[in-house]
Amino acid sequence: MLKIAFIAHDRKKEEMVNFVIAYEHVFVPHQLYSTGTTGTRIMEQTKLNIHRFRSGPLGGDQQIGALVADNEMDLIVFLRDPLMAQPHEPDIIALLRLCDVQGIPVATNIATAELLVKALERGDFAWRELVHKYKPEETK
Repeated sequence: MLKIAFIAHDRKKEEMVNFVIAYEHVFVPHQLYSTGTTGTRIMEQTKLNIHRFRSGPLGGDQQIGALVADNEMDLIVFLRDPLMAQPHEPDIIALLRLCDVQGIPVATNIATAELLVKALERGDFAWRELVHKYKPEETK
């Protein structure tokens, strides 16, 4: 079971919902997270149970980022709207930077999301289970 997060900017929410509907069968066995409105919209259209954080501008991106910082997230689908300025852009950049630091696969558009979900469907994410199995204990 992997931890997967869904984030979508306002003009990308419908695209995210359609994407998750199309691959609902792939997401069923996993632990799912999202920012507020995105998760609500997905749950209204699917049978998936999603742990929802705050909306992105109210800290939801940072809440997901906290899981990423602890290497507790396995995959993020973040459908960004590159044509619209976001008031919380620094939070978005910080989240993407954390994904790079921890080696967390992140899709920022539907094409990459399709590739990652197909890899998930094939079982190509088994390496993430090893990351968790051999995660070093925190030093205090």
